[in-house]
Amino acid sequence: MKIKKRDSSAILNSLSGGVVPNRGIQHIMVGRTDEAKQIMSDLDHVKKGTSIIKFFIGPFGSGKSFIQGFIKQLAFNEKFVVTSADFTPERRLYGTENKAVALYSELMKNLSTSTQPEGNALPSILDKWINEVQMKVMQEKNLNSVEFDNPLFVSHVEREITNVISKMDELTGGFDFARILTQYFRGFVKDNQDLQRRALRWLRGEYGTRTEAKTDLGVRDIIDDNNWYNYIKILSQFVKQIGYSGLVVNLDEAINLYKITHPQTREKNYETILKIYNDTLQGSIEGLYITFGGTVEFLEDERRGLFSYGALKRRLETNKFETAEFRDLSQPVIKLTPLKTDETFLLMQRLRDIHAAHNSYETSITDDEIKRYIVAEYNRPGAADHLTVGDIIRGFLGALNILHQNPKYDREQIFGKAEQSVTTTPSIQSRFSRTEG
Repeated sequence: MKIKKRDSSAILNSLSGGVVPNRGIQHIMVGRTDEAKQIMSDLDHVKKGTSIIKFFIGPFGSGKSFIQGFIKQLAFNEKFVVTSADFTPERRLYGTENKAVALYSELMKNLSTSTQPEGNALPSILDKWINEVQMKVMQEKNLNSVEFDNPLFVSHVEREITNVISKMDELTGGFDFARILTQYFRGFVKDNQDLQRRALRWLRGEYGTRTEAKTDLGVRDIIDDNNWYNYIKILSQFVKQIGYSGLVVNLDEAINLYKITHPQTREKNYETILKIYNDTLQGSIEGLYITFGGTVEFLEDERRGLFSYGALKRRLETNKFETAEFRDLSQPVIKLTPLKTDETFLLMQRLRDIHAAHNSYETSITDDEIKRYIVAEYNRPGAADHLTVGDIIRGFLGALNILHQNPKYDREQIFGKAEQSVTTTPSIQSRFSRTEG
């Protein structure tokens, strides 16, 4: 199997630790072909100027975070800027005591591009854009080099920058956003890193008072709990203006909104979701693809979930003609189910081969041993209610590590005896029929 070492390392380390790999997901993507096609279609529409909201709904272990990780990698390939954040008791869509702006700051911290996928990409996005503007001015003015000591050159560059950012003036908060970008450029030209840091601090929502921001940067407003969403809209338009396809925002662990005990606060968070929903579908935002990952309770509980908010329930109810076989993946809500047994088998085959390629050895693990391992896992007490694919995968990778490092280890302790596969639960064994057929 051919795979980059960085990809195999990310896959094996992340899955062993129970988290989604930040790269190489395409090597282990199984059972989500239809969803992947829909995501590609969605991203294509966003590239053309629309905005889309999606809710990936499913039980624990159904692959919600995995899908969002896959979206991130697809979006990188399509030249999107991508960011993500988990909801927590301290990070919400609406809240006081900086709980909403904390979500915004987390999104800014995790801002990433294909060339800087680990996050903190805001400075590199701005610097790349400024460099491109400088090159454009050089060509148009027939200059041989960047001339920061030439006031006329700097003036031409600043004018080009103003042409781009002035298009955001019509958006709420756009004027201050534009002024901050101008300040960042001036810090760039003068090699004033302190001014650049202050501008970045403002853009990340880290100023606590308007007085401090006015003293440092000459702007009267700051990004706070009340206006942070306006700046997500501005950012999505800005990145599109400077040559990216758009902005992807993945929000996970939405169950933490469902868990908010104060009814009015919870409803305010749902009001923000409704606002985002309306903005995306009515064309009020350009270039934004935003996803929420949540459980069925988060969506459908009519006492505390999204369906407790009438306007959201009407918008998010499933297409009444959809069945398990015939699905409508273009609707806002996509319901995920855990991988089927034969899909888990295919995933484990790939992980076996990735482990061997990463550690440079010829695998001796047979397909039959993998099947016996899966059957044994599903036969464990309580497996039907509590076992997830992630649990199976973590255990399997642990087994591969043991066998690779200890060749004399008794394999039957892991995979059981070959004849045991005949005597296991028929309903589980039959789940492999599609793979064998």
